[in-house]
Amino acid sequence: MRVSVRGTGPERRHRPAARPGRTHDITAARRDHILAHLRAAGLGALADLGFIGLDDDGDDPVAVTGFKATRARRLTSAEKEANRVLAAERAPVERGFAHLKNWRILTKLRTDPARATHLFRALLVLTNIEATTGN
Repeated sequence: MRVSVRGTGPERRHRPAARPGRTHDITAARRDHILAHLRAAGLGALADLGFIGLDDDGDDPVAVTGFKATRARRLTSAEKEANRVLAAERAPVERGFAHLKNWRILTKLRTDPARATHLFRALLVLTNIEATTGN
């Protein structure tokens, strides 16, 4: 499941539907035209390394990803620092996903992706209520 959020709460303009688990993140983002939706809304995205290569527009990038080291090329200290900053900004969203995983029904869910999307959205609302009220 991929979710777009903003610092103050869930992004309302575009929420892609659930896709089967075998669909890779970058493939789903391309099929859902995530970059076009972000550009149209004037938004950007902080993405994980699974999205490297999604946004090839060097002049006006919308999706910011970290740097990946290879066997032949180590990361520079500036690239490592950029990865740390990106990870710190993504941490609240990752924490939200960790809270969603507390709902056991998501681990046993075997249904149509469209139905899963409705369930996921309902659980997201309940998780937000739980997180903000402390219950």
